[in-house]
Amino acid sequence: MDAQNLVGIVPWTFVAQICNLFIQVYLIKRFLFKPINEMLAKRKAKADAQIQDAVKAKEEAQAMKTEYEQNMQDAKTKANDIVAQAQKTASIESETMIREAQQQVAAIKAKAEADIAQEKRKAVNEIKDEIGDIAMEIAGKVIEREICEDDHTKLIDEFIANVGETS
Repeated sequence: MDAQNLVGIVPWTFVAQICNLFIQVYLIKRFLFKPINEMLAKRKAKADAQIQDAVKAKEEAQAMKTEYEQNMQDAKTKANDIVAQAQKTASIESETMIREAQQQVAAIKAKAEADIAQEKRKAVNEIKDEIGDIAMEIAGKVIEREICEDDHTKLIDEFIANVGETS
C-alpha cells in the first residue's frame, strides 16, 4: 500500500505543486525572460541600425559610383574634344607649313631661274665679246691691214647679230 501512495495523486500536494509551478513561471518570466527580451530587443535594434547604416552606405556608394562614372564620361568627352581640337590645329598648322614651304620653293625656283637667266646673258655677252675679239684678230690677219675703229665696231656688231641669230 505504501507503493500506491507514491503513484497516486494527493490533492493538497497537487495544488501545492501547481502553485509552486505558477510561482516559478512568474519569477522566471519576471527575472529571466524580461531582461533577456530587453537584451534581445536591444540587439535587434542595434542590428536594424547597422542594417540601415549599411543600406545608407550602399546608397552613398552607389551615388558616388554614378557620380564617378559621370565624371569619367565627362573626362572622356573632354579628352576626345581636346584630341579633336589638337588634330584640327595640327592639320591647320601642317597645311600652313606646306603652303609656306611651297611658297619658299617657288620663290627659290624663281630666284634660281632669274640667276640662271642672268648668268646665261652674262655668259653669252662674254662669249660674244671673245668671239668678236677672235674674229677681229682673224679678220686682221686675213686682211692684214688695220681696221679702223668704225669698221671694227661694224664688224663686231654684224658678227654678234649673226651669232645671236644662230643661237
